[in-house]
Amino acid sequence: MRYLFLLLFLSTALLTRAQFAAAPGQPGSTAMYWDSSAFTGWANGCTVQRGYINISNPSLGTVDLGSEQDALGLPDGSTVISLGDSGVAVLTFPYPIQNAAGPDFAVFENGFTNNYLELAFVEVSSDGEHFFRFPAISHVDTLTQLDNFSYSDLTKVHNFAGKYRALYGTPFDLDEVPDDPALNKSAVTHIRLVDVVGSLQAPYRSYDNEGRPVNDPWPTEFASGGFDLDAVGVIHFAFGTGVDEYTQKSDELRAWPNPATDLIYIQNIGPGTSYTLISSTGSVILNGRSASGTLQLQMAALAPGIYYFKTAQQCIALVKQ
Repeated sequence: MRYLFLLLFLSTALLTRAQFAAAPGQPGSTAMYWDSSAFTGWANGCTVQRGYINISNPSLGTVDLGSEQDALGLPDGSTVISLGDSGVAVLTFPYPIQNAAGPDFAVFENGFTNNYLELAFVEVSSDGEHFFRFPAISHVDTLTQLDNFSYSDLTKVHNFAGKYRALYGTPFDLDEVPDDPALNKSAVTHIRLVDVVGSLQAPYRSYDNEGRPVNDPWPTEFASGGFDLDAVGVIHFAFGTGVDEYTQKSDELRAWPNPATDLIYIQNIGPGTSYTLISSTGSVILNGRSASGTLQLQMAALAPGIYYFKTAQQCIALVKQ
């Protein structure tokens, strides 16, 4: 029996010491500042199912801070949409995300310190129907409930959105999602965020990938409770790589060559179609109307980077070298 107790003690001690990436600015941190050159674009679509102010008391209603528009484009650290207890946000993008070397995207929350964490699970899909969750791990102590005025240790959580404070994105590497025939990691089209209910009470509590309850501040009984979504930045879009498995339909917009240094030809646009060219930060570069089925677009004067060519029905990403 004493050996069993010894094993339990050692397991508890190892769990207590277990550490993951550190806070922004500290050795070992994986935090990505919002203006990093690694980001090539941002979410341009969002739908949200609001969660409860307090899931154990549904009569209080759902949270109402922010709008879906607040999750699009660049983060600002303050203009966000709150999910509430068990709320869900689904983000879409102008072009599929692909699994490449290192992290592939990052999620931004608006935490005001390094140790006040409002967390969310992160899931991905390549068809908008089948979603697969990153294996999230929490080694935060579960003996005492963290309340709205409590702080926790961010080095004890991994693969949760909300790990880092405002303007610092938490990166996610698609390599860490288990392979599945229903998930094409070369063409991820949707990212879903599911608010972690940090309650230790059954049946409300959320569990990490290893079956432990996730303890984060709860309840947060106000209109901005739960995970606060600021932005999702993409690092690896699926184009110009030679491994892009995204298949275009015959009537979809095509760009050639892409990447390009000066001229890009847009095909299948159709005569008289209105279009807009937008920078990766959301600035409108050009408005126009096509004269024929193929448009010649001059890119020589633009700075290298990612641009979005949009019509009323479609949007494609263009790369200026």
